[in-house]
Amino acid sequence: MTSAATTAEPDREIHYASRGSSYFDVILALFCVVLVVSNIAATKSTEFISGHDVSLGPVQVLPIISDGGAILFPLAYILGDVISEVYGFKAARRAILVGFGTAILAFATFLVAMKLPGASFYENQDAFESVVWSGVQIVAASLIAYLTGQFLNSYVLVRMKARSAEPGLWRRLIGSTGVGEAADTFIFCAIAASAIGISTGGQFVNYFVVGFVFKCAVEIVVSPVTMLVINALKRREPTYWV
Repeated sequence: MTSAATTAEPDREIHYASRGSSYFDVILALFCVVLVVSNIAATKSTEFISGHDVSLGPVQVLPIISDGGAILFPLAYILGDVISEVYGFKAARRAILVGFGTAILAFATFLVAMKLPGASFYENQDAFESVVWSGVQIVAASLIAYLTGQFLNSYVLVRMKARSAEPGLWRRLIGSTGVGEAADTFIFCAIAASAIGISTGGQFVNYFVVGFVFKCAVEIVVSPVTMLVINALKRREPTYWV
């Protein structure tokens, strides 16, 4: 009995790897790129079922409204889960703040580029200004939503890990994403609604529900891959089990 208890005890310990790792650097770089590209893509509002309502028997499927950032943004939460699970809350906080800084830098660059005098043959100044100015509201919404959602995602995950230790990884991934994505999607939609063409309560609910469900669905679908990546990092990080 003593031997069995001793063998099982390490499973109840809480482990994190040091962030002084080349793996962490690569994940952090990818995390920042995903955030910046998502903010740029979010300036385009998209309607996946357009033109008219689609009737399927007694169920009426309304147009699905989202933004271009929905293509890539769920990956930010997947990477956030990887960082939080393997490297801990302090590493996740650093990644979130660095990502925040890169997004501000990217948008500041667009503002400066917009003010620079265009070449005599450049014909897209009005379109460029329209996208950049609409981006002010979108970037503000995205960054506030991003900070709130990512911090909640990381906090919930590490708190769940503190209770269960190594077991229960899938529950941590889904539970933390649900909380983070709900806050993120609601805040972004509430602030950026007019910039992305949302003008009615129905469109707001549509955007929030569809965005939340889509992002969580992506997380669930790719969770086996996320778990493989996390477990591979745990095996390869020499400081994780120390």
